[in-house]
Amino acid sequence: MAGNPIDGFTVSKADIRHVGHDLQRPECILAERDGSLWAADARSGVMHIRPDGSQQLIAQSHVNAFETTTDEAKRFTEGTLPNGLAFARDGSIYISNFGTDCLELMTRDGDTRVLIDKVDGRPIGKVNFVLRDSKDRLWVTVSTQIRNWMDAARSLIRDGSILLVDGDSVRTVATDIAFTNEVRLDANEEWLYVVETTARNITRFRVADDGSLFDRQIFGPEDHGAFIDGIAFDEYGNLWGTHVMSDRIFAITPEGELRIILDDENPEPARRLKDAFDRGEATPELMLAAGGTIAPWFASVTFGGPDLKNVYIGSLRGTTIPWFRSPVAGLPMVHWSDPRP
Repeated sequence: MAGNPIDGFTVSKADIRHVGHDLQRPECILAERDGSLWAADARSGVMHIRPDGSQQLIAQSHVNAFETTTDEAKRFTEGTLPNGLAFARDGSIYISNFGTDCLELMTRDGDTRVLIDKVDGRPIGKVNFVLRDSKDRLWVTVSTQIRNWMDAARSLIRDGSILLVDGDSVRTVATDIAFTNEVRLDANEEWLYVVETTARNITRFRVADDGSLFDRQIFGPEDHGAFIDGIAFDEYGNLWGTHVMSDRIFAITPEGELRIILDDENPEPARRLKDAFDRGEATPELMLAAGGTIAPWFASVTFGGPDLKNVYIGSLRGTTIPWFRSPVAGLPMVHWSDPRP
């Protein structure tokens, strides 16, 4: 096999370009073949950034918010905070809503309906991310049962889980996870890789034919020494990701070796936050003091462009989407093969 294409590859601030403007919390980004980007936006919707750079906010309109009254639907909509995104086969967008604690489906016109708000008769919890696989199943992450996520991120709490939505069936397939964040499947969909943000590592599970998960193990370093948020595979098999609040882009090779691709860390605030977390004393103030200058609080990494070599960085506190070129293409997501909507 030829050498790993990321051998010796690093990115500096001078290599960074930006797309989009006046964005709010572009945490998750979806890329389409035509060059369009779709970014979660705190203004209750998703920002569509067209290939020519023009952009349009598609605001959510909850057309059947639990079939409630207009006043109740209004309150529901006002609490929306889109987080993780995935394309449905018809081009609609699945939304893991960090504000409403629901999994939703939004058309490209903004009409939104709630898909899941409870599991086994109980509230679903803090829904974070959603991933569609080649069988049209949805893998949904629940970070915590604590309403205020910053409270959950202050120390190591293992109340996160993973749900599998298979047709009309919804079931919990993994528990005991430390702030479940993004998940990805490898090229053959044999392993599900799971970010455990507050455990500061990545766990993987073997995937059975029926979607059950087993053979749990840590992939890569047992402790990155930094909180992890988003992950994405390239076609070689490297797993790229973000160190949120430390603001680094990393990659883990198939052999489990950690590589730092881009480092925008502000070292002293990052050290204070890490030390406080290790004592169980992390605070929102310490979290907010951490972060770099490119787009504070790197949250996700998305491969796009016609050759899948553009790397887009989602963030929690940035107002643009930074991007750079990779020496290796990303692993195409399932929507890359869908008919264009």
